Amino acid sequence: MVVWFTGLSGAGKTTLSVALEKRLRAQGKRVELLDGDVIRERVSTDLGFSREDREKNVERIAFIAHLLARNDVLVLVAAISPYRASREAARRLIGDFIEVHVAPPLAVCVARDSKSLYARALAGELQQLTGVNAPYEAPTNPELRIDTSVTPVDDAVVMLISLVTQREQRSPVPQVVDS
Repeated sequence: MVVWFTGLSGAGKTTLSVALEKRLRAQGKRVELLDGDVIRERVSTDLGFSREDREKNVERIAFIAHLLARNDVLVLVAAISPYRASREAARRLIGDFIEVHVAPPLAVCVARDSKSLYARALAGELQQLTGVNAPYEAPTNPELRIDTSVTPVDDAVVMLISLVTQREQRSPVPQVVDS
C-alpha cells in the first residue's frame, strides 16, 4: 500500500511521514519513505516547477511507489503534489492508495518557513511557489485530513497507524500452499 501525504510546503508532510515510518519499522513492517525534496534532488534534477514538470515529478514518484508496493513494501510518499489529476493518476496506478491531506492554514506554513520559500515568494524573488503564486488543488475526499497546527504529531501517527491497520485487514493476504 501507499500512504500519500499531500499539502503545502511547511504543512508537516515530512514530519508526519518520518514519525509514521519510525513507528511502522518498530512494528517490523517493510517501509520506505519517498520524500519529495529528496526525489527532486536525486531523481528529478532535470525538472523545473512548471505544471508539466510538477506532473512529471509526481508521475515518477508514483511509478517508484508502485514498484515498491507491488513488492510488499509499505510506501510513504511526502510530496506537495499540487494537482488533483496527478494524485488521481497515482491512485489509479498504485491501487492500494491512502491520500492524507496535511492541511494547516497557510499562515502556519508561512510561519514555519524553514527554507525561506514563502519569504522569497512574497518578496517577488521566487516564482511558482505552490500556495502563493502557483495553484494547490486540495483533495476533495482524502482518506484523512490532518491540521498539524492543532493535531500533535503523536496523535496524528496514532490516526495513521489505525488507518493503515484497517486497510491491511481489508486487503486479502496471499495464501501459501505447500506442494
